[in-house]
Amino acid sequence: MLKIRSGIGYDIHRIEKGDGLSLGGVQVSNELRFVAHSDGDLLIHALIDSLLGAIGEKDIGELFPDTDLRYKNIKSTVLLEKTLEILKQKHFEIMNIDAVIIAESPKISPFKEKIRENIASILGIAKEDFNLKAKTKEKTGAVGRGEAMECYCVSMVRSLE
Repeated sequence: MLKIRSGIGYDIHRIEKGDGLSLGGVQVSNELRFVAHSDGDLLIHALIDSLLGAIGEKDIGELFPDTDLRYKNIKSTVLLEKTLEILKQKHFEIMNIDAVIIAESPKISPFKEKIRENIASILGIAKEDFNLKAKTKEKTGAVGRGEAMECYCVSMVRSLE
């Protein structure tokens, strides 16, 4: 029997002046950085939560807690690879992923294709199976003032059993 499941993920991080900010494992700014325990890649964090939710697993904060020094400054791509291992151990495969990054700055559009290619490569899926959109908050709230960025992600998986 075919079992298809979906999961949703969300993340938000404050941003500040710094030496580099990555989304989807791709550096998109040399002048900003996330305020976070890990590298703060909120796209990957939302993606991890959406995949974990789809397979009925604990969330990113439970599996990779910010109280554990092993995860201090860790690259989020490493956490995504660990999540993919969990997905495979539970006999699921990714069907498709849809994500939205909300930010005033930096502009995401120039990096969208590179981000899609990087995520698809890490997950072993076709680039067409990972969709990415970028939106603004029209200058409203913390995100609109450029103090933070946020991301929503939905993943669909199917059971291989």
